[in-house]
Amino acid sequence: MSPSPSLPPPLPATGRLLVLYASQTGNAMDAAERVGREAERGGCPAVDVLSMDSFDPSCLPGERSVVFVVSTTGQGDPPDSMKGFWRYLRKKELGARWLEGLRYAVFGLGDSGYQKYNFAAKKIDRRLLQLGAEQIIKIGLGNDQESSGYEGALDPWLLSLWRSLNQENLSLLPRISDIINPSLNNLGDSKIEVVYYSSDDAPQDFIVSDSKKLIERARTMSPALKFHNDGEPQYMLKMVTNQRLTKEDSEKDVRHFELENPSSAISYQVGDALEILPSQDPSAVNAFIECCNLDPDCYIMIRAKGGDEVSKCSLVNGMMDRMKLKTFVALTMDVTSASPRRYFFEIMSYFATAEHEKERLQYFASPEGREDLYKYNQKESRTVLEVLEDFPSVHMPFEWLVQLTPPLKKRAFSISSSPLAHPNQIHLTVSVVSWLTPFKRARHGLCSTWLAGLSPNEEKLIPCWIHKGSLPPPHPSVPLVLIGPGTGCAPFRAFVEERAAQSVREPTAPVLFFFGCRNEDNDFLYKDLWLKHTQDKGVLSPKEGGGLFVAFSRDQPQKVYVQHKIKEQSARVWNLLCSGAAIYVAGSSTKMPADVTAALEEVVRQKGGEAASGWLGKLERAGKFNIETWS
Repeated sequence: MSPSPSLPPPLPATGRLLVLYASQTGNAMDAAERVGREAERGGCPAVDVLSMDSFDPSCLPGERSVVFVVSTTGQGDPPDSMKGFWRYLRKKELGARWLEGLRYAVFGLGDSGYQKYNFAAKKIDRRLLQLGAEQIIKIGLGNDQESSGYEGALDPWLLSLWRSLNQENLSLLPRISDIINPSLNNLGDSKIEVVYYSSDDAPQDFIVSDSKKLIERARTMSPALKFHNDGEPQYMLKMVTNQRLTKEDSEKDVRHFELENPSSAISYQVGDALEILPSQDPSAVNAFIECCNLDPDCYIMIRAKGGDEVSKCSLVNGMMDRMKLKTFVALTMDVTSASPRRYFFEIMSYFATAEHEKERLQYFASPEGREDLYKYNQKESRTVLEVLEDFPSVHMPFEWLVQLTPPLKKRAFSISSSPLAHPNQIHLTVSVVSWLTPFKRARHGLCSTWLAGLSPNEEKLIPCWIHKGSLPPPHPSVPLVLIGPGTGCAPFRAFVEERAAQSVREPTAPVLFFFGCRNEDNDFLYKDLWLKHTQDKGVLSPKEGGGLFVAFSRDQPQKVYVQHKIKEQSARVWNLLCSGAAIYVAGSSTKMPADVTAALEEVVRQKGGEAASGWLGKLERAGKFNIETWS
């Protein structure tokens, strides 16, 4: 069992368990792989774990037992890998008996801090029922807000799944007892093998100087990234401005970054996001390599067991598939910020030579140790390197480390500039992430901390990809209600810049902007910019029908937030909505979106009466009520 990039050959439907997952960050893939591992352990004759975008949905009626593992992104959106699959399932010509004979189970991964909690999983569950499929068990809902994360719901859900499948078909899981009472004495094989080459074997002309090509090759070779590889970076940008926006003594460190492409313009739109591949601390990468007794200068090639290279590069020279081990680790394996999964601890236990370490690792890998593992690992944000250092008797083969170490992921940031104003630059508004764990250990966000440490105009280039955001660019003639507290103002700085540039050459509609922060003196981000646009014929000028409304939550005894300012300005908001305005909301994913939506609903109800019922829903369906949030 392993995720496969292509449709598997047909197998007897009754003897196969198909696991389809849709993952944006890798969690759903991890959960799906666990489903596949446990099915194999139970003796299932054939198990296939596939990303939804690698399975032809027209073949679904030919299956008998399918498990769907689905994460939810943003405001109830399905992951990218699910979108094509979901479009097919929504076809009107699919009848109520199209999936008759198919038995299925759905497990969702979500965060109850978001309004549309586990929305994608619930949608696919409902649709499968409508198409005639039969539930094996009720939908399972994993919640990141729970004390042990999504695994707190996954453990009992899986046990129920295996028992239900076994009652239905004894031949599907002939060794079900091995799932329910797993033995930690038998280690299976890793799914990949690593071929090593001495540095002397690499010819001089093999050295790759093009960093974009090097990044693409490394990440194409990684088995963990094969479904999440966007090729080489679109741009290698230089940091030209690194400015702190909050006061030095403020507890929040928010930066304004300006990234530049010296050679040409950058193709992007307002509302887009910039994805950045961060660099890991070289000393930590070296410590990981030393801890694992690896040769940093040797060259490696990674292959799936059976001889096929995981890398599918169409390079003629086989030598080009080789890569220096240290480079591969630095560009693909997150050893300095991501916490390993529970399966990592299970595999570690097989290689522990100290008995007390083996016992502790086996306990962490067991259902009984789940809560303690969560406290030790996730709550403390322990890294792979820290975990390996805590268990010094463990010497895991590099094959297993490649397979199990969380992949180094790109980080996405809302772009806060307009290409009309800055054709060869991209601006970002970034909060430098830092926090204390329950045991008072200082932790720092990998990407934001790395960016904050870059000096303007130094030689270091930043690998970047432009990604379509969830805030569509508005037409100049559409009035706007923008609501962006804190760093949620980032995309709206771009919107305001864009509209200012448009207003020079054509008539533009008015803009209301609601901003919020704690204190006017400490964290009123881009204060001068907003105030400039309120003057004379500025985009936010009241004379032009616009307005700037700021909520300082801590500058008075009574806390004031953007939703209070929306209610105060209900007449202006309603008038703009009646003129065809679009609403855009951006910022924290906690309570803000729900509170803002409730305030808007109250404005519509008060001003529009019964006739305005369902107004926001109609706006959303028309693409004129857009929310972008992050945790």
